[in-house]
Amino acid sequence: MKTNFNVKRDIGSNEFVLRINSKTTIYELQQEFNSHFPYLKIEFFKVAHKIGEGTPKKAVFYEGKLIADCRILKNEGDIFIHDELLVSNFENEFFEKYGLSVQVFRKVGKVWLETSATDNWSLTAQNKEGEELSL
Repeated sequence: MKTNFNVKRDIGSNEFVLRINSKTTIYELQQEFNSHFPYLKIEFFKVAHKIGEGTPKKAVFYEGKLIADCRILKNEGDIFIHDELLVSNFENEFFEKYGLSVQVFRKVGKVWLETSATDNWSLTAQNKEGEELSL
């Protein structure tokens, strides 16, 4: 699938920038994120969740949807992602910059669990936990 965003890859070991624009799809962002954190995934929701709480599955956006059709704020730009970025900060940045409600999920075996109870963990810690629990 052709992507409609650029990713700067030469920042560090697992540091990258997601460049978000109107033609970017949810699927493209999900795939790029998951290529750096294989035991994590992101889902986009129609409503925001409160810290420590999950979001109803019925509120999830279809992965083929364009970001332009999901966001509240019509901004375009970058989200800088690095190993030690906290899940809560990552999710908040999507909402504050673009009006997008994002939830990180961690793989546990064959199941994906919301990280809402551990949003104070870094993306790297979440990914390592997912790897250990999926062996």
